[in-house]
Amino acid sequence: MIKPLLVLAALWTGVALSMAARAEDSPQPTIAIIIDDMGNQYEPGLALVELPYPLTLSFLPQRPYTQQLSQLAHEAGKEIMLHAPMETARGLGLGYGALTSGMSEQEIKRTLMRTLNDIPYVMGVNNHMGSHLTQQTQVMAWLMEVLREYPYYFVDSRTSAQTVAQRVALEHRIPSLSRDVFLDHEQNWEFVDQQFKRLLDIAHKQGTAIAIGHPHEVTIRYLREALPQLDEAGIRIATVSALWHIRHPGQIMFADRNAGQRLAERQPSYSDSNPKHQSPN
Repeated sequence: MIKPLLVLAALWTGVALSMAARAEDSPQPTIAIIIDDMGNQYEPGLALVELPYPLTLSFLPQRPYTQQLSQLAHEAGKEIMLHAPMETARGLGLGYGALTSGMSEQEIKRTLMRTLNDIPYVMGVNNHMGSHLTQQTQVMAWLMEVLREYPYYFVDSRTSAQTVAQRVALEHRIPSLSRDVFLDHEQNWEFVDQQFKRLLDIAHKQGTAIAIGHPHEVTIRYLREALPQLDEAGIRIATVSALWHIRHPGQIMFADRNAGQRLAERQPSYSDSNPKHQSPN
């Protein structure tokens, strides 16, 4: 088995000169990792909850273990999102809470509100699938009108190159980010390793980067080995909301919404030299 320490060593060597040349006051490269599809299976979900790092866990609504695992995740200091099921270009089944282009404005808004209320401690939303729906400007606007009323952020999973979701979110003044890397759409160690190194490379070049993974066995094993090496590599790992604050220094996430103070006053969670890699929420 190829160990992450060995495979990451080449990346550190490749960026060492550029890192050394940067000024000491340059921001520390920071990554956020979102784990989608939480709530379907208990043991893989629990393994991710128990990782001592500030992961962001995105839960599908009304799945067998969504309530139990989201409660445990909150107690473990994880950030929690709604993984909102959205219509695909291939017409794949989505289950409870599906949002589709054939729904009326009222149906879209009512369904989204119901699924948001289903998940305790939710702080943001990203799309589950959605390669068709995230191209629909009007439907995305309806969705953002709901989020606009509450202190929720939005992450575009970018399941389509033609997505308009983040653009519409920003037009509605919703704090929004987008995915840079999918970690594990091929479920083998070599591919996850390749994608993880790509994530770190983007973070070095841009300052921050966001990955999306899933509760696959290989992903859990890889993160258990790779995440403890981030400190030595000079990389921080943060929740999505903490990474937003890094990208928007001095700004309050929900400054124009009174309800936003609930989130704005929370401490962002990010890793530092603490051996548990987790700042208190």
